[in-house]
Amino acid sequence: MNKNKRQVELVVISDVHLGTYGCRAKELLYYLKSIKPKIVVLNGDIIDIWQFNKSYWPKSHMKVIKHLMNWLSKGVKVYYITGNHDEMFRKFEGFKMGSFQILNKLIIELDNQEKAWIFHGDVFDVTMQHSKWLAKLGAIGYDTLILINSLANWISETIFKRGKISFSKKIKNSVKGAVKFINGFEETAAEIGISNNYHYVVCGHIHQPEMRKIEHTNGSIMYLNSGDWIENLTALEYHKGEWDLFRFSETERIAMLKNAEEEAEGDVEEMDDKQLFSQMVSEFNLKKS
Repeated sequence: MNKNKRQVELVVISDVHLGTYGCRAKELLYYLKSIKPKIVVLNGDIIDIWQFNKSYWPKSHMKVIKHLMNWLSKGVKVYYITGNHDEMFRKFEGFKMGSFQILNKLIIELDNQEKAWIFHGDVFDVTMQHSKWLAKLGAIGYDTLILINSLANWISETIFKRGKISFSKKIKNSVKGAVKFINGFEETAAEIGISNNYHYVVCGHIHQPEMRKIEHTNGSIMYLNSGDWIENLTALEYHKGEWDLFRFSETERIAMLKNAEEEAEGDVEEMDDKQLFSQMVSEFNLKKS
């Protein structure tokens, strides 16, 4: 891993879905290790409690949690904004310990007194509001589709020597209803943001990374969506007055694999979940003292 970490004032990450087969925790961990943020916003669906299964919690998922805890021990501000897949945390809204805080939404002032309104976005989802069981069923179907997609990609790359494909992306881009929902989601978020005189509206939820200016008769706003860490592998970064959409590229993938090989050659000892948890507790207690 490159020790020259990138300085980032603010990073927004959403829709990681730790605890599911589709979560790309290794790629996320590599990204987290490459940056040095001052403020971290976890914008919902970080841990997928809907589909959480205690029999499936890989070391890579625990390492992501550990890395976030390590940031906390160093005083990095971490805001956990609740989403629909981790909605049980909403009962702890307002909880604060050290530099960690759980919120349902966040209004943060950036450079030049510009305000960013950050929230997950499931509040705009009609399915979530009226048919939660259908939304949960869809989540299970999505995770299953990701598993099938992984097998298809292995066959495509290994046997046919072709590139990767994404079933869910093709479905979302081809189904008119899905496209209409995404457009409606973005427009609604923008309208409310403009009416409250915010300069930026920052969401997650729809797994559709985006940075674009939306204009209406009563004003304009910059709409930002952090995407996800299942297919798009994206995050929003704010530094020196500018926003940027990070995408985990093939270059990062090659570097990640090379780093893994170097660690294997160096006989780096892999800690099991209990050891990782013990170290997390130790670091947390050190922070408290």
